[in-house]
Amino acid sequence: MIRTETATDITDVTEETFDTEVLGAALPVLVEFTADWCGPCRQLAPVLREIAHEEADRLRIVQVDVDRRPSIAARYGVLAMPTLMLFRAGEPVASIGGARPKRKLLQELADALDRG
Repeated sequence: MIRTETATDITDVTEETFDTEVLGAALPVLVEFTADWCGPCRQLAPVLREIAHEEADRLRIVQVDVDRRPSIAARYGVLAMPTLMLFRAGEPVASIGGARPKRKLLQELADALDRG
């Protein structure tokens, strides 16, 4: 599948790009730790795409495939999928486990973003 990347696409990050894309980002970054085999991750995907589009001016969303990038998951102690981890100024500031409805996820993200 060929796709063109836009500002609101959810980017796959790798060991080589994680530090730049997440730790060095100007905006807060929500990292979804995911896997192809994860059913709840597939349920969460359209919700995250909507949020990426709607909140593009204040939040960036990326994903890490834990099967392809296990060292990143291990670095942050991620054991279950999906795990969402919010980074601000290069530091993890919140972690959310499991799939959520959009409204609940937006509330949890707002709470975490407002704490900073």
